Amino acid sequence: MPTITAFENSPDRGRGQARDMRVRWALEEAGQPYDIRLLSFTAMKAPAHLALHPFGQIPTYEDGDLALFESGAIVLHIAERHAGLLPAEPNARSRAVAWMFAALSTVEPPIVELTMALLFERDRSWYEQRLPMLQDRVRVRLGELSRRLGGADWLDGAFSAGDLMMVTVLRRLNTSGLLDEYPDIAAYVARGEARPAFRRAFDAQLAVFNAASPP
Repeated sequence: MPTITAFENSPDRGRGQARDMRVRWALEEAGQPYDIRLLSFTAMKAPAHLALHPFGQIPTYEDGDLALFESGAIVLHIAERHAGLLPAEPNARSRAVAWMFAALSTVEPPIVELTMALLFERDRSWYEQRLPMLQDRVRVRLGELSRRLGGADWLDGAFSAGDLMMVTVLRRLNTSGLLDEYPDIAAYVARGEARPAFRRAFDAQLAVFNAASPP
């Protein structure tokens, strides 16, 4: 049974936006049991964890003599070894992997930059001037994604690991109001969140946060 690492007390307050959520969801979609090793922020920077993740982050994935870091690499590993996350047809399979990379390399960076500004830069003198620029960068990507989705349920036929990664990236915008400007993208995210495997993964990570929080 593989073991993944997650926050002992997630800074997202149980909203399912920490990157272990992607791995949990993939394992649930694949019907694979897994263990969780919870880490404090101190433990994440300790030598034992740095041997698994050189940047001292989560998640990591251990299965036998294999140890992986980076959520995209872990989800791809799971998808390649278990049915349900990648199409069988070779070209469709490659397109699903391309959407995984697009989620992480093209769509996520401006979203993370906006999120960091909202969380950590509100007290800066230039925050009010910079915020519209960051929001517009996200809008560009949402507009492009909306045109490509074109009213379809998923990015390329059936649900795949590409959709899993894209939905987890887009969920970072849930409290920003930007998804409201793109109803088709909001509906796409909602479809992902409605999948039973997502709900199981979400409930599992929320239970960890609730257990760590004072009553």
